[in-house]
Amino acid sequence: MQLHEVVPFYAPVAAKRIGRGGKRGKTSGKGGKGQTARAGARPRPEMRDFIKKLPKLRGHGVNRARGVNNERKLSEVVNLSALSAAFKAGEIVDPKNLVAKGLLEVRAGKTPMVKILGTGTLEHKLTFKKVTVSATAKTKIEAVGGEIL
Repeated sequence: MQLHEVVPFYAPVAAKRIGRGGKRGKTSGKGGKGQTARAGARPRPEMRDFIKKLPKLRGHGVNRARGVNNERKLSEVVNLSALSAAFKAGEIVDPKNLVAKGLLEVRAGKTPMVKILGTGTLEHKLTFKKVTVSATAKTKIEAVGGEIL
């Protein structure tokens, strides 16, 4: 074995380069200078009380999409092609029947809200209850003679 044939057992891990833009600005995750950068030394208690009174949250922050409207309920989508395969002519399509046929799953012990989309074709007449329907799906359902209640 020659010196140029020696291979390291572990790949070398480079230290994380900080302070080069992105989400690590200003102090680059190292804290402030002086008193706040030293171990053991802390601001005086009266200064801490003053800092606590300052408003922390101004606006919505960086991840606005996660904080705003995170409680809104999203609809589960089902395409007409899946309904055509799962349901027979004259059957009623509602969230409970969709769960029973295995097209949807129960979330948190509740049947989810459902939106029917117009992808695919509908071969037979169906009745839709307690679901929202897109415009293209509505035209296809009515063309076959189905109804939306």
